[in-house]
Formats: sequence, structure tokens, C-alpha cells
Amino acid sequence: MGCKPTKKRNLLIVALLLGLLPLSTFRTTAQQDTTRLRVVVNLVQLNVAVTDNKGNYVTSLHPLDFAITEDGIPEKIATFEEGNGPTTRLVDITADVGKNTADESASAEGRSRIQDSSSSLEDRPETLSSTLAGANVFILFDTSNYMYRGFVFAQDAIADFVRSLESADKISFYSYSRNLYRAAALTSDRSEVVRGARTSVAGDDAALYNSLLLTVQDASQYPGRKAVVVFSNGPDNASMVPPEDVAELAQSAGIPIYMISTTEAQLQPVSTAVFDRMSAATGGKAYFSKSWRDEKKAFASIRDDLAHLYSFSYYPQPNPNRGWRSIKVQLVGERLKKYHIRTRNGYRPRPNRFSSGNEPASTSESVPN
Repeated sequence: MGCKPTKKRNLLIVALLLGLLPLSTFRTTAQQDTTRLRVVVNLVQLNVAVTDNKGNYVTSLHPLDFAITEDGIPEKIATFEEGNGPTTRLVDITADVGKNTADESASAEGRSRIQDSSSSLEDRPETLSSTLAGANVFILFDTSNYMYRGFVFAQDAIADFVRSLESADKISFYSYSRNLYRAAALTSDRSEVVRGARTSVAGDDAALYNSLLLTVQDASQYPGRKAVVVFSNGPDNASMVPPEDVAELAQSAGIPIYMISTTEAQLQPVSTAVFDRMSAATGGKAYFSKSWRDEKKAFASIRDDLAHLYSFSYYPQPNPNRGWRSIKVQLVGERLKKYHIRTRNGYRPRPNRFSSGNEPASTSESVPN
């Protein structure tokens, strides 16, 4: 009987030791794992269309004609380009390339982070020159059972569009029904892209938003100007991804989405509204074609739009907001107030995970395969 308290104490000590062991292990692991999650805000690039009341493009504007605010904070334009013209560098943004302080956030000038907002690269001097290169165009073609009647006409319109993109840097071609098919990787060879369009075959159900999300994700891996052009004949009946997620990723990556659809999509007001909202939010445009002639006109309009966009960038001023940041672009001066501006309306800084050695690791974003 006298040994029971001793046994109880021994059992209690063992239990405490067993209970403390995981805690001790956790602390050791935590001390060794210096990985941290932080938001890296890099060079934010905007593609801006300026038109008059008749829809004509307004050209020959200058950097001083634009005013940019992010969450109401005035921003300074770092680079400026009109259409396919030369790029003007307004801020010395290469002075501190290569500095890598893990604990500092993006500064007002962002000089320690030379990167397009859609790129996963960091502290790479070549990123700046890539940012200023010509636009890359990603074409996504609907091959679902909605396309049976107008399949060949759509292929013709896409082929003509590809051949007409003389100013584009590179083009890629994707098709989709229930799954996404990457028919032609990003290339400057127009014949390879046309071949990808011509060899597309009809499929079954339409998973537009799944496929569009993957296309935007692919495009966001490349620095520089990008645009996604979608030809869709109707609604989505097989996606697991909501269109709002697609629009937010495209906005944050700075990728305008151009939607070309036929009258089939207009039979469902929901699809029409989604196409309009998505294109407007990303700075693109939506077209609804009644015939194959209208489809070709829509592609020609997109080509003209890409050739007349003003492209400029800025490094965000210090901003504690880690969520959605609103962007507003305005024209300065009384004579310019009559014109209209079209661009993306904001972005969400994407968190990156860095190890103690400051090597980029996996991003915290999750995109379905």
C-alpha cells in the first residue's frame, strides 16, 4: 500500500515526459525551420486602352497624361510603351538588382525586386527586359459538342487571326472540351500554331472555366505582356471552378481576357453576363458573333486592340494591405476627360514561400490540374 503514491508519481512523470516529448520536438523543428511566408509585391504592369466616344483609339499620349492610384495611393510610372512602339524607362529600376533581404517588404521604388507581377522569378536582371518584350497571345478554342455546327468556320477565323498577329511576340494554342489540350506550345512559328488549330477535333462536354484557369496559370508563368483569347460557343456545363476565381487570377496576373462567343451563349443570360464581367474586370473585351463573318471581325478587333494598348508599369508604394488592391487609372487634364479608359481594376499580391537561404520555393496558390 505504501508504494502506491510512488508508483503514481512515477506514472505521472512518465506521462509528463511523454507529453513533453512532442512539444520539445516541435520546438526543435520550429527553430530549424526558418521558412517564412511573406507577400512580395513586384512590378505591376497595366495594359490600358484609351478610346473616344465613337470607340476610336486615342494615340500619342504621354506618361504625364496618366495618373495611377492603388488603394488611393498615388503611384509613379516606371516604364511606358504605346502600342508596339519603343519602351520609355522613367525610373531607374535596375540600380539595386541582386539585393536580397529576406525580412524587408517591397519598398516604394521596389528596386530590390525586378519582376513582372505575373512572374514567379525574382532577383533576375533579365526579368526587366522580358517584361518589356512584345505581347504573348494564348488562344483557347472550344471543341465541345456546342461547336459541332460551326467548327470549321471557327478554325478558319482562328487561323486568319494567328497569321495576322505580326506584332505579337509568340502565340500558343489550346483547345478544350471536358479537358484542356495544349496543341501548340508558346512559339513564334505561326504555322505550328495554325497546325494546332487545324488538327483540333470535336469533344464532349464543355469545361470552359477549368480550362481557362489552367490557360491563365500557364500564361502567368511568362514575364512580359500577355493576353488570353477565348473562342467559346456556349455555356459551361462541366467545370468545378467558378468564373470568379478565373477572373481574379487573371486580374492579379495582369492578363486581359478577350471572349469571342456565338449567339448560342446569348441563349443563356448567365453566360453572357459572366463573359462580359470577366473580360471587363481583366481589361479585355467580349464579343458575341451572329455569323462566321462576325467572328472574323471580332478577331480583327482584338488584333487592333493589342496593337493600340498603352503598356506601363509601376512599383507599388508601401501598402499594408495584403488582400485585394484596387487600381484606378485616370487621364490628366480637361481635354482628356472626355476619353474612356479600359484596364484591369485591381490585383491581389500573391504570397511566396522562401527558405532561410532565400531560395524561391513553392507558391501558396493552389490551382487544380
